[in-house]
Amino acid sequence: MTNDRPALRRGIALTGAIALGALGLTACGDSDSGDNGVGVSLIVKTTTNPFFVAMQDGAEAAAADHGVDLTMAAGKADGDEETQIQAIENAIARGDAGILITPNGPSVVDALKKARDAGLYVIALDTPPDPADAVDITFATDNRQAGVLIGEWAAAQLDGEKATIALLDLFDDKVVSVDYDRDQGFLEGMGIDVADPAVNGDEAPTGTYSGGDYEIVGNEASQGAEDGGRTAMENLLTKNPDVNVVYTINEPAAYGAYQALEAAGREKDVVLVSVDGGCAGVDNVKEGVIGATSQQYPVKMAELGVEAIAELAESGTAPETTEGLDFFDTGVELVTDKPADGVESIDSAAAADLCWG
Repeated sequence: MTNDRPALRRGIALTGAIALGALGLTACGDSDSGDNGVGVSLIVKTTTNPFFVAMQDGAEAAAADHGVDLTMAAGKADGDEETQIQAIENAIARGDAGILITPNGPSVVDALKKARDAGLYVIALDTPPDPADAVDITFATDNRQAGVLIGEWAAAQLDGEKATIALLDLFDDKVVSVDYDRDQGFLEGMGIDVADPAVNGDEAPTGTYSGGDYEIVGNEASQGAEDGGRTAMENLLTKNPDVNVVYTINEPAAYGAYQALEAAGREKDVVLVSVDGGCAGVDNVKEGVIGATSQQYPVKMAELGVEAIAELAESGTAPETTEGLDFFDTGVELVTDKPADGVESIDSAAAADLCWG
């Protein structure tokens, strides 16, 4: 990740998505924090996903720059709350100054409250907890906007054709905001009325989108994994083999969905969209496996998180949310090699300079 980081900084600065001044933070590498004995725990969902490995890389680099004592932990799988709770309790016992966490589910909230009550500053990365104020601040992609972008692009590709939609979500046994924000944002981008914007699957199964008629075949959980995406796509093709639009929660699920579509001989007939922007996903856009993806920036999330806690410990200056939002927005770009009128995007070559993993 070392070679990608300068390019990442340049790219985000160009979009205006990151404004360190709004955070009251110093730039990476410019801190004079030194050996201040500041302990920070980074607790990610899992290390089987390159997204969270990239976060660890970013946190390690920032910790070295700022003299932070970094401890890293991860769930055994996406959704593993118990391991994260234990890591939070360990951070409290060590007397860490703060925690950076990508929450695996609602059960971690009580442990985060204990951490804050003990004086630790808690920053959520990528996924805010429910409720969002269970942490001091969240540094994240605007996941709703990420969904809107791929929804707008997908609608444009259909050119008025009926949309027969398959939705490959994250979970079906728990509710996390990243799951419904991306799913519901995608539908909103398609021009489909959503009922409760914080609930997947309660919208009308048929109706009209911005270009014509739509039918939603169903929602299937993928667990954000390749094998889960493949199984979910197989299930939805069984329900309706005429699927022509596939939304996926992330790129591993998208690749699994593509495998199922390919096995069914449908891979060239479907608009497949996703969210992540990892290097493998960008390659899949270049190769035509994924039509478009919304790229997010996990390295920057972790770097800024470490910087924020180091700055807070040194000067008492806390980070601030992005104007108009209840979190700090770390930026998102639509990546596609088939640009659509009215939908701002970058191509796979530009995205390759910003990708991770």
